[in-house]
Amino acid sequence: MPTEDFAPEGTASESTAPKRPRLGAAGPESIARSSAPTPRSRTVGALSLGLIAIFALGACGSQAEAEEPEATEGEAAEAEDAEGEAEGEDAATVTIEDDHGTHEVSTDPQSVVVTDNRSYRTLEAFGVEPTAAARSLMDAQTHDWAEDESILDLGNHREPDLENVVAAEPDLIINGQRFQQYYQDLGGLAPEATILEFEPQEDADLVEELIRKTESLGEVFGEEGVAAELVEELEAEMARVQDAYDGESTVMGLLTSGGDMSYVAPGPEGRSIGPVFDTFDLTPALEQEGENESHGDDISVEAIATANPDWLLVLDREARLSLDEGEEYSPAAEIVEESAALANVSAVENDQIVYLPENFYLTEDIQAYTEFFRDFADALEAAE
Repeated sequence: MPTEDFAPEGTASESTAPKRPRLGAAGPESIARSSAPTPRSRTVGALSLGLIAIFALGACGSQAEAEEPEATEGEAAEAEDAEGEAEGEDAATVTIEDDHGTHEVSTDPQSVVVTDNRSYRTLEAFGVEPTAAARSLMDAQTHDWAEDESILDLGNHREPDLENVVAAEPDLIINGQRFQQYYQDLGGLAPEATILEFEPQEDADLVEELIRKTESLGEVFGEEGVAAELVEELEAEMARVQDAYDGESTVMGLLTSGGDMSYVAPGPEGRSIGPVFDTFDLTPALEQEGENESHGDDISVEAIATANPDWLLVLDREARLSLDEGEEYSPAAEIVEESAALANVSAVENDQIVYLPENFYLTEDIQAYTEFFRDFADALEAAE
């Protein structure tokens, strides 16, 4: 509609002549009538508003549907995470019984401290990387850890650096052997850590105790398969010794150190070799109780010659030790085989001497005994 028809009074479009309605133009009444909504216009308007509302609701519904899967996926992901965490919590620990009782041990410890030298190679076989260990007691030819500066050194059992235990912030400590005396100290330094010890128990077979330790540690680190292989290798060599030993030949254990020989008593009192007498029911060449489990007991070469053992099992204590300045190392074979007093001893004459692995004094682990039994079985079978 032209704007001038609705121009306010006094605007430029207003003329001086009296205004008359144009032919066919609507008068005030008709204009009023035409401005009022008709039934049809009301119906069309209502339909228009209804369609607009429907489209608006449809748009909102589409948006809600588009957002709903995203929200559902997020909730599903959170539910899966929660379920995974619950399952993880169920598998996060394993129940282990050691010398001090039963423990719930994490299967994924974040910081492991190891003081037990009988466990070093077993843990290495499991792929364990400790944060701290008694590296001063390790032989570099045997252990990869020995020269690994990323592993805090706890020193040796005579002068331990237990402050490094605090620095390591362990949640698991595997203690034992030379460090057994520090069990309480370790508990005070790392009160939140689980401490495991697997020392040979009184009246228990040493080999069975080694198996107990190996299998228990295998459970802790989820390496049951590797542990089983270590045990199978040991038992295979044990079976060979049992089959080859005649049950009558006499056996004596010796330990060499500082150029001298010491007597290793049969049974748990004797260092390393002593317990093997019970394991294989070996016949002792000399029935004498031991007094010094660590370094053997004094014995004269004449006493050895008089006992006249058919077999000698010899541990060379210093083969892998770092000697102090001025000290000289004498190999066990030189001490035993070049002794004039022992020249007529049956074991020397018949070359029936089994020397334990050179690293045995520092390891004494399941691998060391496996190697020892293999050498013993080889010698027994060769003598048949």
